[in-house]
Formats: sequence, structure tokens, C-alpha cells
Amino acid sequence: MDKPFWQTKQLWQMTPQEWESLCDGCGKCCLLKVEYEDTGEVEPTSVACKLFDSETCRCGDYANRFTHVPDCIDLSQTDLGALPWLPRTCAYRLIGEGLPLQWWHPLVSGDPGTVHAAGVSIRHRTISEDDLADEADLIRYVVDWQL
Repeated sequence: MDKPFWQTKQLWQMTPQEWESLCDGCGKCCLLKVEYEDTGEVEPTSVACKLFDSETCRCGDYANRFTHVPDCIDLSQTDLGALPWLPRTCAYRLIGEGLPLQWWHPLVSGDPGTVHAAGVSIRHRTISEDDLADEADLIRYVVDWQL
């Protein structure tokens, strides 16, 4: 039996469709982050991008996200090693580090709901950045979710 593409290809060898299918739908990359100037440390908050759909854990306008959110990071055009804030469970990070996907990843389980059932997603855990009264308050929303 042939091995699945994520076990045989490097990230740069994947087709656009394969690349997109690596997203597990956890939503963690849509969290706003706080970067501390003195240390360079980056921490996630419970504040999600204004385009984030808390029910589906997906972007509400994925095709046009860069128009609405110019600082949205296009992982397909980025050196993933330069993004240490990617969650330890992120498929892009795991594959890039030569590690296997988690059991709950939809490509492994065959079910896009396992990421939520396993408690790994941020479904219903966030507020929208549109609901943030003042951007300076972002630091009050730093979280240490071990998801």
C-alpha cells in the first residue's frame, strides 16, 4: 500500500491542494499575538482575527483575506522556520520537522470533526478583534492554552 503524500513529500513538493489539506482547522494561527519588544517572545491571545469564524474554525473570507487583513501571513510563501509561534500541533510545522501528524488530524482520522472532539481547536474560545475596545488591551487576553 502506498504511503500518503504527507509521509513522502517535503512541504515544498506538495501541490496547492495537498498544501491546503494540511490545515487541520484548529484555528490557532488566526489568533492575534503579542510580541514583547525586549525579548522577541510571541504569545497567543484569545482574540481572533476579524475574519475568523468561531463555529467552523476557518477564515470567513479565505479567498480575499489579504485584501481585508493585509498583515495575514501566507504560510505557503513563508519560511515556516521563521515562524516559531506556529503551534506545536500544526501540521505544517510537524511535517517541516519530519514528525508525524496527530491522530486527530483530518487526513489521519478521515473526519474534520476530530480536531474539535480532541479539544485541540479554539472553537468557541475567542472573541473577535472587532470586539476589542482598545488594541492596547490585547495583552490582557494572552492565553497559555495547552491545546
